[in-house]
Amino acid sequence: GKSQFWSIPAMTNGFSHSLAVPENPVSRFGEQIPFGDPYWYQGLNSPYYDATHLAWREKCRKFVDAQVIPFVDEWEEAGVQPPGLLKKLSEEGLLSAVFPTEVGGKPPESFDIFHELILIDEMARCGSWGVIMGCYGIMTMALPPVIIGCRPSVRDRVARACVAGDKQIGLAISEPWAGSDVAGMRTEARREGDFYIVNGQKKWITNAVNASFFTLACRTGNVGKGGISLLLVERDTPGIKVEKMKLQGNWTAGTGIVTLEDVRVPAENLIGEENKGFKMIVKNFNHERFVIAAVATRAARVCLEESVRHARRRKTFGKRLADHQVIKHKLADMARAVESLQAWLELVAYQMKTGAPDETVGQMTALIKAHASKVYKQIALEACQVLGGSSYVRGGNGAKVERAVREIVSASIPGGSEEILLDLGMDLAKL
Repeated sequence: GKSQFWSIPAMTNGFSHSLAVPENPVSRFGEQIPFGDPYWYQGLNSPYYDATHLAWREKCRKFVDAQVIPFVDEWEEAGVQPPGLLKKLSEEGLLSAVFPTEVGGKPPESFDIFHELILIDEMARCGSWGVIMGCYGIMTMALPPVIIGCRPSVRDRVARACVAGDKQIGLAISEPWAGSDVAGMRTEARREGDFYIVNGQKKWITNAVNASFFTLACRTGNVGKGGISLLLVERDTPGIKVEKMKLQGNWTAGTGIVTLEDVRVPAENLIGEENKGFKMIVKNFNHERFVIAAVATRAARVCLEESVRHARRRKTFGKRLADHQVIKHKLADMARAVESLQAWLELVAYQMKTGAPDETVGQMTALIKAHASKVYKQIALEACQVLGGSSYVRGGNGAKVERAVREIVSASIPGGSEEILLDLGMDLAKL
């Protein structure tokens, strides 16, 4: 199988595989804070981006600067999903761009995985994992199995409402006793006539509080990988209880516990084939891990940018922090880590765009997701040393760094812990 079948932009069937290198250097974009944006924002050539990406980048930045960044602190303190943001993302053609026209998507001409990478990157500039994962990330993780595996009547009803921003969906896989060990899940679905009777509990479910639907993994057969299926479960079905969780970070993502007691799910809501859900989950993980890695990359860059800003304005011992050798070296270490991570991320995106085998992409996304979370952790903690006490205060000049430190685990655990993914990466490398 080819991985592009499972990347969101590939489902649009509308992107070109040609990669034209601009004849002239790309124009500069953004504030030009050193290392505050990827190198191609600074006018350097790249083999991955063309004029359509430049126009898309400008569209994304205008939206984020006007509709997201000014309100992040307010949303974070309220601890709720940004009111109306999901609908705005769809109406502006951002969320709807990454889904196929068959379900109401509106992908621009030549839309590809690099356009999606730009959208993720620009959204993540807000410095809040809860905002981007709750209003964008989880939609790209929970909805693809429905689009690909549900019967048309179910797919159209659910996917169209979600793509339009009218309804929301969650991905219910993790359980109190089975996180990265997906095959160890205990939630069961027993077939009775035209229904599945579902019992179990899901935990750490992003967007559970706001979701109208769940893409739910459950056991319909024997123990192990071969007995797992996916079901589309509607939130208002009797027997479902959702409880919001209090987390260290990710405050606006509506993460919760979903308990199911004798929930009757129509058999027509089966996603794919019975007892063959594990393979679908694993394929879906490739794009999920790519998204998390992309958010972590920008989160690390945000910490670096905030460090540079602070080092320029703060003076100690009669000169700027940026003029102290120890701070320059610290910023240099941060910069080389972030820029090398960015380069690897774009390489992975290129493999996904050009249809590298699923197993190859699986190995790469496992390793880059683990690496991205480690780099993010390193940069966030180093940023604290540059900002000093400001990084320990909610609000003010250190707000983004303070939040970034609390949300390190948002990168290191979801989608597979670092340890699990490093092990998986080596297994897929066939040592």
